Amino acid sequence: MALTHGAVSVALVALATPALPDTVALPLLVVAFLGGILPDLDIVADHRKTLHYPVGYSVLAFLLAVGYVVAPSGTLLLAAVLVGSAAVHTCSDVLAGSVEAEPWNPTTERAVYNHALGAWHRPRRYVRYSGAPEDWLLALVAAATAIRSPASGSTVEAALFWLVAVAGGYTLVRRRFSALSARFPSRLAAVLPAVTVEETESGATTVAIRFRS
Repeated sequence: MALTHGAVSVALVALATPALPDTVALPLLVVAFLGGILPDLDIVADHRKTLHYPVGYSVLAFLLAVGYVVAPSGTLLLAAVLVGSAAVHTCSDVLAGSVEAEPWNPTTERAVYNHALGAWHRPRRYVRYSGAPEDWLLALVAAATAIRSPASGSTVEAALFWLVAVAGGYTLVRRRFSALSARFPSRLAAVLPAVTVEETESGATTVAIRFRS
């Protein structure tokens, strides 16, 4: 899930910057989280394709890091962390499940699209699907790692506690969305938009939101 990617990015940056003052560490951790969730904004387009660039993000992050070493600046550092976190996200998606409406019942072999190769990487399924129990456990471990780091202050710690709680709630209902929505009172269901997960022509999935007339 996007929250897990965000937590992992925060943990990696927290481990890499343990001695920085709060005024420097906090912006880096916030940018790391944003970069970690950024690729999953394509959930309303072609998920794991439109904003997923494993090679592109990695190359750009390397160039930004080199630029920071040559000519240090806060802007370059923040940009390197942002893009680097997106690179970690998209590269690690090969360890997850496939993109489909019900990834706990896998029927495809598409994990993340590689624009450089023009092909999909196959899923390893170490984390079976977004919201799986092991997905939440990974978010918990990442959050705990970041919290134990000297780089995370009280604000970051509180945010990570909430992240773990929200991720846990998502895990509890992930496979029950359809059943839960069927329990909505008819008057409430009539005014809520219909949300479905559909396959796209490229082989990805998208979240379709349709408002009732």
